[in-house]
Amino acid sequence: MIWEIYGTVKYQSSRTRKKMNEHGNDANTHRARLLDGMARSVAEKGYAETTIADIVRQAGVSRRTFYEHFGDKAECLMALYVAATDEATAALRAAINPSSNWQSQVEQAMAAYLAALARNPVLLRTLFIDILGLGASGLAVRSRVHQQLAALMLEVVNQRPGARLRKSPLQPTMALAVVGGIHELVLQAIEQGRVHELHTLVAPASALLRAAISSEF
Repeated sequence: MIWEIYGTVKYQSSRTRKKMNEHGNDANTHRARLLDGMARSVAEKGYAETTIADIVRQAGVSRRTFYEHFGDKAECLMALYVAATDEATAALRAAINPSSNWQSQVEQAMAAYLAALARNPVLLRTLFIDILGLGASGLAVRSRVHQQLAALMLEVVNQRPGARLRKSPLQPTMALAVVGGIHELVLQAIEQGRVHELHTLVAPASALLRAAISSEF
């Protein structure tokens, strides 16, 4: 997994990874290995210093294979951003316990999501800050990710079992505003060197979502 491997496990050599994956020659496997290589390289030296040579060495594939999947380093970063966010979102979804009251569900989900992000401070900084330096294409990817998180929020809030009748469902614009607010808190923590304290954002992030939900009743 993107977040867990690079935050907690010692790196394997590219030779070892290549030997382990020597039978994985399909396109999906190559793409996954390139994202793996990008994440490892970024975790070691940051995005600015990462080269395509670094990525393919970590992935154990050729430069030709890289260009079969990505046009350049920036495109690979955007794909990594989406994949890493998908993993963090999966952690959020898995933490939702339908049998709990919705206040507890909110806190559990926020805690799981922020814990996933905090597992690798270097990768987190790259995905939250360097993505903004990719111009319109990077912002477009970031916007799509925010929309996906907002859609998950709408699904959980508006369709949660046993919810009392609402005057109106939580609106997409409000859900998107909550996602943006939470990510702004994360970005501030990154800029202030407080990634190790992301768990302290559980309370304000949960309060923000609860306020949005309550305002819609």
